[in-house]
Amino acid sequence: MAENTAPAARVPASLDATYIDGSPTPLPKRDFIATNERTRIGALTPVQSSDMALKDPQPRFLFFDVFGTCVDWRKSVTDELWAQAREALNSPSSSIASRIRFVASDMTYEEWGELAQEWRNGYLKFTREVASNPDPSKPYVTIDEHHLESLRSILTTRGLVFPRTDGTPAELVHDGSLWDEHQIQHLSMVWHRLDPWPDTCRGILELNRLFWTATLSNGNMALLKDMCSHAKMEFSHVLSAELFKSYKPSPKVYLGAAEKMGLKPEECVMVAAHLDDLKAAKSIGFRTIYVERPLEERRPELKGEGFVDVWVGADEDGFISAAEKLGVQVLKGRRRSGSAPGMVETA
Repeated sequence: MAENTAPAARVPASLDATYIDGSPTPLPKRDFIATNERTRIGALTPVQSSDMALKDPQPRFLFFDVFGTCVDWRKSVTDELWAQAREALNSPSSSIASRIRFVASDMTYEEWGELAQEWRNGYLKFTREVASNPDPSKPYVTIDEHHLESLRSILTTRGLVFPRTDGTPAELVHDGSLWDEHQIQHLSMVWHRLDPWPDTCRGILELNRLFWTATLSNGNMALLKDMCSHAKMEFSHVLSAELFKSYKPSPKVYLGAAEKMGLKPEECVMVAAHLDDLKAAKSIGFRTIYVERPLEERRPELKGEGFVDVWVGADEDGFISAAEKLGVQVLKGRRRSGSAPGMVETA
């Protein structure tokens, strides 16, 4: 095997403590094989210029949108809303008011899905308002905090819980609502427990063989760490818009992520299932990979604007196809034979 003589990656001093042995190797020179005997990370064959869809310069870091791109939030959230409603309605200890019981009992799975979409729409509205109209005088609100407040509002408006004033004790259980405060708080954390798309985990492992990978989501750090653990998504780093006290699509988030990794924007790639996310990343110099996911595209009119560098269609295999397009030689029958790099919290 040829000796790997690829130059060392530029890791800023501030990240020395978080760059651990077993993290993805630097992007190999085209003439050599990169390998890591402990983790099996590295190209199996030399990477030729014709193998990689993105070059000049070759990217070093892939940043991933998470909600909808890596995980199927719609099914995960709808499943939990449906299951928790059934549990509450069938519990002998529940004291649900008759009119609330009637409303909840009459809701179909599809209608719980509509509630999940309303919850998601509120998140999008909230993050875009912060991104477009930053107000330093206002305290930063995390996505966890927003999700809880938004869920309470939606459930109240839909007649599933009685109005409660701020500061309602968590132990309040018998006011006739579908769920008590403890249950609502638990339910609001469903975003920590989202399941991945079928190709996500395998695709990340494949991409880890040639690149550093990281979340770059509006979700807060605690949420993303829990979700990565739950879904077994083995990114090499975890980054959040929370680190930059803004939300995508603010340029502060993309530029902040590149700077934190010690990279130029053109060395970075944004991977997302949302064209508006990619357009914002492209505007500050990132390269872009679009991975189509069911029902995720919210701005289809952007498809013809030409800012997508690599397009993975709905009929392809998601992140695994993305890895192949980026020069990773994916072995169809490969089994996982070693641990992936440890997930690094970058703060």
